[in-house]
Amino acid sequence: MLYWLTSLSDGGDLFNLFRYITFRAGGAFLTALLFGFIFGRPLIDVLRRRQGKGQPIRSDGPEGHFLKAGTPTMGGLLIVGALLSSTLLWARLDTGFVWMILFVTISYAAIGFADDYAKVKKQTSAGVSGKVRLLLGFAIAGIAGAWAAWLHPDELTGYLAFPVFKNALLYLGWFFVPFAMIVIVGAANAVNLTDGLDGLAIMPVMIAAGTLGIIAYAVGRTDFTEYLDVHYVPGTGEILIFTAGLIGGGLGFLWYNAPPAAVFMGDTGSLALGGALGAIAVATKHEIVLAIVGGLFVVEALSVIIQVLYFKRTGKRVFLMAPIHHHYEKKGWAEPQIVIRFWIISLILALIGLATLKLR
Repeated sequence: MLYWLTSLSDGGDLFNLFRYITFRAGGAFLTALLFGFIFGRPLIDVLRRRQGKGQPIRSDGPEGHFLKAGTPTMGGLLIVGALLSSTLLWARLDTGFVWMILFVTISYAAIGFADDYAKVKKQTSAGVSGKVRLLLGFAIAGIAGAWAAWLHPDELTGYLAFPVFKNALLYLGWFFVPFAMIVIVGAANAVNLTDGLDGLAIMPVMIAAGTLGIIAYAVGRTDFTEYLDVHYVPGTGEILIFTAGLIGGGLGFLWYNAPPAAVFMGDTGSLALGGALGAIAVATKHEIVLAIVGGLFVVEALSVIIQVLYFKRTGKRVFLMAPIHHHYEKKGWAEPQIVIRFWIISLILALIGLATLKLR
């Protein structure tokens, strides 16, 4: 919205700063961070009053989790509100990719909100039917995938790009949309599964968002794409505004989610943030890189899949409990120890993902 101020610029004044994506990204970050600090405590107070007993705690979960009974959920509203307001304020609103990613984020937040509301109202860990959630999630992702394909330049429409291998493209045609659906839905549910300990999910999400933001900025500039030998996707540079808002809002949320958490993000936040990461990867043609950058989320999801399939076949468990962060809890690791080590792993994976930009 503030980009319109550039129309008042003669090229050598303060208004000219709004032409620069990096300047507006800084503004988006600060706006979202302030949003989190200003509205965080009032939102938590409202959620606590309205939810009463807070988020239900699984009866078969680690014993330490029963101490968290009464903690309100739906804290993802704070993150979504922060990144939405900062993006609308600082991004160029004539950029299709920005609206596509916002569409996915808000829609998935709505699904998560309905699920959280059902859990709190019924005081059970079972909210909205999993089939309904998946059906809605795939429908939203299908629209986003088709939207992205329409926005991509003709030479990239329907193609899957590979990292490391220079100019390697695989033509998927119409199958690109189903592929994009799997990426977005998979990312959303993987982040959702990771959100099980105080502060565990939000920091890896911010790390992944920061990495994808850098990639989006790079692939949206011809000079960078020529130097790095990556595919140019016009318009993706503005995604950096969104990711900066996500990081600012995430930090504001983490202030209240740090152990012991005063609020949980709930499915409202985890589905929205995971869906956003998937949508960014689809927009920038870096779906495979997302699997590297978000490797922690992949491992969390795989641990659940492996546990379920192995148990159905043998009646035995591979892990003491899935997702895998609960396995380490059962082994006696302290919660902060698990969280910080998983943060470190996320940072290492992000650096590997960034390295694929230059490794050609």
